[in-house]
Amino acid sequence: MSETSQPRGDVPAEEEPRPTPLLEPREGVPPVVASADGLERVIAAFAAGDGPVAVDAERASGYRYGQRAYLVQLRRAGAGTALIDPIGCPDLSGLAAALDDVEMVLHAASQDLPCLAELGLVPRRIFDTELAGRLLGHPRVGLGSMVETVLGFTLEKGHSAADWSTRPLPPEWLRYAALDVELLVELRDALHAELTAAGKLEWAAQEFAAVLATPPKPPRPDPWRRTSGIHRVRNRRGLAVVREVWEARDRIAVERDLSPGRVLQDTAIVELALNQPKSPAELQELSTMRGRGARRYLSVWLRAVNRARGLTERELPESSLPGDGPPPAHRWAERDPEAARRLTAARGVVAALADEHTMPSENLVQPDLIRRLAWSPPEPVDAERVATTLALLGAREWQVELVAVPLARALLRVETKGDV
Repeated sequence: MSETSQPRGDVPAEEEPRPTPLLEPREGVPPVVASADGLERVIAAFAAGDGPVAVDAERASGYRYGQRAYLVQLRRAGAGTALIDPIGCPDLSGLAAALDDVEMVLHAASQDLPCLAELGLVPRRIFDTELAGRLLGHPRVGLGSMVETVLGFTLEKGHSAADWSTRPLPPEWLRYAALDVELLVELRDALHAELTAAGKLEWAAQEFAAVLATPPKPPRPDPWRRTSGIHRVRNRRGLAVVREVWEARDRIAVERDLSPGRVLQDTAIVELALNQPKSPAELQELSTMRGRGARRYLSVWLRAVNRARGLTERELPESSLPGDGPPPAHRWAERDPEAARRLTAARGVVAALADEHTMPSENLVQPDLIRRLAWSPPEPVDAERVATTLALLGAREWQVELVAVPLARALLRVETKGDV
């Protein structure tokens, strides 16, 4: 430290200990298990191990169609680390049965549970280290950040966006994958102690149970409406082009097992909707049609545009789908000024309580619950009815206990002022 940056009083500032790079798994990188015999050995070893099991999965998002797992990593005391190839071992239900009531430790569990369930690995109890970090108010809750701030080690994160469908997997990728579960149980133990000290352990238990109880998401109606940049398409004919091209792209992506964006980018779909080319020459003039993937299927895209152009008015998609909840909050002031005031008051209550309990507002109560409560509050408003409404909307018991009374008071204040 230079003299100009020395703290006042010439007292050297204490340097925080630097985190230790975690470069190699303790027992080395295990071989990838890709056979039934190898899987049986893993099952036996992990069934004989002790304590929670660290679990992680690597997908090939951005490369392959869907979100299936291409590598599953496990670690347990007494068993070490296992790397399982789901292509060679597509059924992990035997492993799930052997670990029937063992707690599984995951980071951001909601991301990995669906692809693990496809393999038959469905935990009965979990500890989510990311969710625990949020409840504790950690400013950064990525795995690398939490391992560094809580345990004092740094993890390499250079391969998180790799194409994990690659075979064989490079040795450095396997090392990275093994290190992702190397300290996950130790992180769990440290966060468990923090939750206990903060009086939040029961809150975490309810949150983990809610993650496990969340049913698989049903298919979205009109998934093509999530095309990035679709807001630029301002008429129903253009939306029909988006729909036809999106569906054509999706069929190709499924057939070739490619991420849809590698077949045709969303920006190209939107440009087709805005320009609606009528000939191959017009199509090729578009800037987004110059990539290899786009050029390969030029005739497919042109036929899709022509199909949309030939639809009758009745066949065109509606400008938007009717929602099952309140309208967007930015429209409330115009449509229902009192509801807008209720929402402002409710959000203020939640923000204050979240600050008091050192956690993000969205983890104290989901924003959608607050919007629904403010748009359509119970009549008459009181703490008991607010609590019942929140519970019916999916709020956990600990959340209801914290927010029902202050929210009822805030809604009543708005109602009283409106009657004056």
